Amino acid sequence: MNSPKIQYSTVSVLSIAHLINDIYSNFLPQLLPFLIAVTGFGYAKATFLVSVFTLSSSIVQPVLGYFIDRQGKSWLLYVGTLWMTVFLSLIGLTTNYWILVLLSALAGLGTATFHPQATALLGEVSGSRKGFMMSTFMAMGNTGFALSPVVFIPLLARTGLNGTMYLLIPGILVSLFLIRFAKVPQKEKRSHGKASRASFRDLLGSAWEITKIVIVIVIRSTVYMGLIVLLPNFFKTQALSSIASGHLVSIMLFAGAAGGLAGGWISDRLGRKGVTVLSLLLATPAFFGFFYTQGIISTVLLGVAGALLMGSFSVTVVAAQEVLPASRGLASGITIGLSMGLAGLAVTPIAWVADVYGLVTALRLLFMLPVAAGLFGLLLRDNRNLSQASGVAS
Repeated sequence: MNSPKIQYSTVSVLSIAHLINDIYSNFLPQLLPFLIAVTGFGYAKATFLVSVFTLSSSIVQPVLGYFIDRQGKSWLLYVGTLWMTVFLSLIGLTTNYWILVLLSALAGLGTATFHPQATALLGEVSGSRKGFMMSTFMAMGNTGFALSPVVFIPLLARTGLNGTMYLLIPGILVSLFLIRFAKVPQKEKRSHGKASRASFRDLLGSAWEITKIVIVIVIRSTVYMGLIVLLPNFFKTQALSSIASGHLVSIMLFAGAAGGLAGGWISDRLGRKGVTVLSLLLATPAFFGFFYTQGIISTVLLGVAGALLMGSFSVTVVAAQEVLPASRGLASGITIGLSMGLAGLAVTPIAWVADVYGLVTALRLLFMLPVAAGLFGLLLRDNRNLSQASGVAS
């Protein structure tokens, strides 16, 4: 049987939109040093804003994913992006903590509407190259994360907190782009009853395997978000400028995007489990190598560590979609949504450790977590044959 045709144009549109969406998704961590300087918030109090954004952006994703499996809706892509943009742009206009919490929560709901629809549609149009196409999509999102410090730190350094209003401009443009080019094909929409039965049947039959994948993602994502939040503050204690620290964080994130792309390509050939376990096991020594060296060697090791940490980013999403083949939206909602939300909650206790025991202790704790995720990943099912079969059966 011939493999399904890859729809490269749809993959490209979704990937570009993902880049812009995730530039915004990583805005709050870049804002925190400026917000802390103005308000005097502690690390835990300020980081809670990131946790609120992450939780609100994730808690509804499984529900949206289930809805999308029943009947896809193109408007979720562009309305979600615009919604997030509007509320993030308002954050710089107040220093009232509870208003900031509310705005962070509302902004998170915007990105929650984008990801399940985008990843579900991507899974439908990726043919037999699901790992590589998903890794391309995820790499664009990770590139957006990496661009955030480069874009937002100079902006905020020049304009102050009021500069958040400039976020409206690209957000409106990308929303118009999605209205014009991102369409859910009619033929991909499923009958409500059939999709509902398939979703519940898949989820009940694969609950333990999905749970294992979620645990790996939560641990890995806690490290990722914790580093994004804490590294800029650590670099500040090392007498680095906000611009220099932003560049270092961007190096880690750009390398993470490249690592995710490579991981997806390799996983199409060697399987999802092997890539996930090996990349996570190697990330911990790379992070410690970065921490205990200096100069160019330290910078290179930070990039290597970022690439290894994110090498399984798209791989675990595809693994979940292969476990739930009739419920790609639900699988995406669980792995990108629920898992990231749980990780967002876990970041606040890490920040509390930084408040009480110091940034160095908190960072060392984060550096230890990838190896824990890798060891747990040994329990995952080896889906090498499954991934090959799914490319034909999709």
